[in-house]
Parts: sequence; structure tokens; C-alpha cells
Amino acid sequence: MDGNNKGNNGETDQNVQQFVRYEDKNFVDTSKPVWNYSLLDDEDIRNFQQGTHYRLYKKLGSHSIQVNNVWGMYFAVWAPNATSISVIGNFNDWKEGLHPLTARWDKSGIWEGFIPLFKLGESYKYHIIGFEGRETVKGDPFAHFWEMRPRTASITWDMYYEWKDEEWMKNRKNKNALDAPWSVYEVHLASWQRPDRNDEEKYNTYDQIKERLVPYVKEMGFTHVEFMPVMEHPFDGSWGYQCTGFFASTSRFGDPQGLMRLIDAFHQEGIGVVLDWVPSHFPYDSHGLYMFDGTHTYEYADMRKGFHPDWNSYIFNYKRGEVKSFLISSARFWFDLFHIDGVRVDAVSSMLKLDYSREEGEWEPNEFGGNGNIEAISFIKDLNQTIYRDFPDVQTIAEEATDWPGITRHTWGDGLGFGMKWMMGWMHDTLFYFKLDPLGRQHHQDKFTFSMMYYYDENFMLPFSHDEVVHGKSPMLYKMPGDEWQKFANLRLMYSYMWTHPGAKLLFMGNEFGQTGEWNYKSELDWFLLQFDAHRKLKDCVTALNKLLREEPALYENQFNQEGFEWIDLNHRAESVAVYRRKGKKKTDDLLIILNMTPVVRLDWDIYLNDNTYTEEVFNSDSEAYGGTGQVYNPDIRLELVDTDQKRWKLRINLPPLGAIVLK
Repeated sequence: MDGNNKGNNGETDQNVQQFVRYEDKNFVDTSKPVWNYSLLDDEDIRNFQQGTHYRLYKKLGSHSIQVNNVWGMYFAVWAPNATSISVIGNFNDWKEGLHPLTARWDKSGIWEGFIPLFKLGESYKYHIIGFEGRETVKGDPFAHFWEMRPRTASITWDMYYEWKDEEWMKNRKNKNALDAPWSVYEVHLASWQRPDRNDEEKYNTYDQIKERLVPYVKEMGFTHVEFMPVMEHPFDGSWGYQCTGFFASTSRFGDPQGLMRLIDAFHQEGIGVVLDWVPSHFPYDSHGLYMFDGTHTYEYADMRKGFHPDWNSYIFNYKRGEVKSFLISSARFWFDLFHIDGVRVDAVSSMLKLDYSREEGEWEPNEFGGNGNIEAISFIKDLNQTIYRDFPDVQTIAEEATDWPGITRHTWGDGLGFGMKWMMGWMHDTLFYFKLDPLGRQHHQDKFTFSMMYYYDENFMLPFSHDEVVHGKSPMLYKMPGDEWQKFANLRLMYSYMWTHPGAKLLFMGNEFGQTGEWNYKSELDWFLLQFDAHRKLKDCVTALNKLLREEPALYENQFNQEGFEWIDLNHRAESVAVYRRKGKKKTDDLLIILNMTPVVRLDWDIYLNDNTYTEEVFNSDSEAYGGTGQVYNPDIRLELVDTDQKRWKLRINLPPLGAIVLK
């Protein structure tokens, strides 16, 4: 609602007055428990069916309104194959049939009605008699609040909140732009910190998280934070990726306003917020979307398209206009009411490909004989067009792991229209390279350099995400070879490479201080490690890299175009030394990065350049402040003109073991 309290037609938003109550039970005729009323007009229905209604959260679900001077709750739910629907809850002892909704005359499949005196904060569900008399009891697909699991009812709620992030919202186009620094801290809110690390049933509230997480991210210098799914979900072990409440923040940490306060606090500190969002599939929990009215309402009926074998879940029917309106409205809801700065769209590959995780014979080609899901492609394009039209100062980010072309190209250029894409190839190649014994890296330099062969195909984000530190993959620190000192040195070196490589950065929580155990969603991070110098100083190194990124335009101004990067020296495979330049819009902002990928100290190392502008060492991963030796550094940059005609200069410096140096 953006704090202006005005609806689409300039009228006062009904939500502003939702806390008004009528306690006089004789005020209405109780012999008529449900009144006929609608918030929907013909244009709403037409857009809903055509897949072009992107504000459904203002129309469907439950809404506290005033009808004929009586306050109550309007309910509207889409169930096209239902023959009867009634609202059940504590208010009527969960008895079906007492508060029936009415099917609209226009055959839209929407059932609606107004229940006078119905209060906010009440639990409810829909009792549905559907196809062939099948009975289901469902939560509200558009509910803004749900009961804490294992309970599964929806809760009527008011979404009004007075935002205090005007300054951020006014200027965020500069912070969220593609030529701005992007350093993202990925967080699973439940397991970042807990009240009791040994009790998975206890959670900090949104406000407690706010008091701890916001200053921590600020101290670390990250520009953005990304929350793994905070949408309501029944099973903790899904990490939020099996969502049942596409318009509701999880009640594990409190009410929706709690999440708003958390996002507001980040904004007031100049930090953007990205949410994971999952339009690719949903679980089969009985209270959720699956077989909503006794038929395949939200999912494809053909299980060759409708069932996801990897996650034992169901795939949205992107061909159906109503489902398309539902999903795009969901994405828009979080931008509109929660002021988020971006969505990271999960599992895009599974949406695009009909044969994703399917063997021959388990899928059917599209009408042109290919493996692309044409309906999903159309949905994704419309999604991105809508978000960038209505919120031009945000980003959509694709988790897409294949070579599908044009993920981040404009839709008018036959692209999908995302702002960024996770660079999964870079992640795999980088981890492969740094896991090697340093003395063997000379044989695999092509793995290290390959990313720049295809980097400009997309706008890439470099991810070291939660997926890399679970299921036996080991924590980031223990992926590194060597003894303890070398493990930390390798990790500092790899992060230095990541932060100086073109593209946005994403680091999962705990990786910044060298978590020694795999991520466990049931517990919390190993904060006790920060009492040890090596871990605390690694954290300081990441803080310094974030500072370097924010303060050096060469690291972000041209991060998505070919003006921003240049290889200088790849001719020393045997020594595993690589040199490259990051270039800003001004020549004086250029940086020279030298990586020594072996534990061998290299004194008086020569690099040949076409200029003599590098005069200062601005970062050294071997600094004692970061846990390095502190013995190999360059207080004076030595330059010698060796070819007057070609204006060729020799730069002589000292390279620390398993170290990265940045010169300016």
C-alpha cells in the first residue's frame, strides 16, 4: 500500500479502517449469515481469466470491509468445479454449510460472500464439495496469514503498515541498478540464529531477527540480503521451497507486519532485500493447492507436465489464465506490500524444459516438437514485463542452471527478461579449481579462465549458496586443500577472486567466517567459532572485500559489459599466477588484480603493462589482519619503462603465498 492509503481509484483504502469493530450482535439480521456481495467487476473477471489480473490480492481471499454500514469479512475463492463452498472456522465450530458462499453468475468459478461481524484474527478454511462429490477442506490460497504449523488454517488479517523507508524507496533505483555494487548475504531466517541452537521448534521473532541481523549485515558491508523463502510452508525440511501460502509470510517468526518491520529496518540502513520466490511447483499437502476443488485446478492434469519427480510436488498449469494471474499477482504482492527490491526465482530450468529430470517417454514434446514449455516461457516473460513496468527500480534474478539462451535479455529481443541469472557454471568450475592441490592447478588453468569465455552472454550473479554446503558437500572451508592455514588462505584467495570477478556476488550465511559444519536448518550457525582468530579474521577479510567493492567503481560500473575486464597475464601456468584488470568508466579508477594460486612466495615478480598508473596496493589477502602471514606486501610499487616505442612498462612486485593483491 506504499503508505499512501489510496486505492486504484483514489479512494481511501479499505484496509486503513479494518480495525473498526461492531460488537452489537443485534445490529444485523443474524438469520442471514452470509450476504451477497462482490468486490469484483466484469473487468476483474475478464483479466483474471485471460491471465492479466496482477492485483488479485486486492480482490480474492478475505477482506475486512463495510457493507450497508456493517463491518465484516468478504470472502472470495476460485474453485471452478465446486458444487458447494462454505466458510468454516472457530466462529461456527468448524461446521460446514452454515456459512455458504455463492457462485458468481458469470461462470468464472469464483465463489463469494460477505459475513457480517466476522473479526480479524479468526482462523478459517473453505469446505469444498467438488467434482463427483469429492470433499476437500482447504486453506485460502490468497490468505495473508496462516496458523503456525502443524495447524493449517488461514487467518483473517489486516495488512496496513506505516513505512519509514521513504528515503530508500526514493533513491533505490541507484542501489538496485545493474551498474551498482551487488554483494548479497543469503540467509535462512530460522537457522541464522535461534533462541536455543538445540531446539528446532524455537524461533526468534521477526523483531528479534531485526535487532541482530540488520546490524550484522551492515557491519559486514553487504549491499543486499536475500531471504530463503519466507512464504508460508508446512515442512521445515523443505527450507521454504515447498510453499502453500503464496501471499503470506510464515507465522514461524510472527505476523506479516513483523516481516515488514524487518525489511523496513534494512532499508533504513541502506540495504536492499531480495526474496526467494517459487512459482515452479507446490506440495501435495491436503490443505494446499493440490486438487483444490477435487480436480487439477492449479496444476497440469497431465502428470507428464504436472508432477515434479525430483521434489514429489506438482507443477503449475501455466496455460491457465487464472493460474497465471495468481502467480504474477503473488510476485507483485511482495513488491507492492512488502517493498522488496528483488525476487530470486527458484528452479527456472524446471519450468522451461518439459524433459527436465524426465527420461524418454516420460514427457511429450511441445507443438513444434521441442522440449520447451511454451506456456511457462510466456508466463515468465509476462512476469518480468509486469514487474519491471510497475517497479522499474528492482531486479528479478533467475536460478537457471542450463545454457538456455537469453535469460537476461529483453523480452522484445526474444529474451526472458530477467535482470540477472545465477552463474552456476562459474560456481562449479571455481570450486573444482580451488579444491585441487595448489601444485596441480597448473594443469587446470582453463577451468579457472573459462568463465570469461561466456560471461557476456548474460548478466550474471556469482553464487556460493546454501546448496553448496549441504548433503555431504562439506562446508566451504573444508572444500579447500591443505593444512588449516592453507585452507583459510585458499578460502580468502577464492573470495578475493570472486569479489574481483565481474558480476554480482552472493554468499550464504556462515561462509563469511568459515563455518566448520555443513548447514543444518534445525540448528543455528556456529557463532562460537568467532572466538578463534582464524575465523574472526576471515570475517574481517570478507568485510574488507565488501568495502573494496563499494568504494572501487571499477568493480561494478562495467560489471555486465565488455569494457569492464581484461586479461593481462595468463602465460604462467606452471606458477599458477593470473593477472587481470578491472576497468571503470574513468581510467584512473582501473584496478590490477594478481592471484598467486600456490603456497610459494614469489618475490620480484614481473608483470608487463601498457601504462604506469598503478601506484598503490589497496588490498592484500595475506594481510595479518585477515589471518595471513603479513610478511609479503608492496609498500612501494616499482615500475620501469622497458620499451619506449611501445610504451611498455615492467611492474615488479612481491606475491604472497595463496594470496590476492589488488593494485590501484
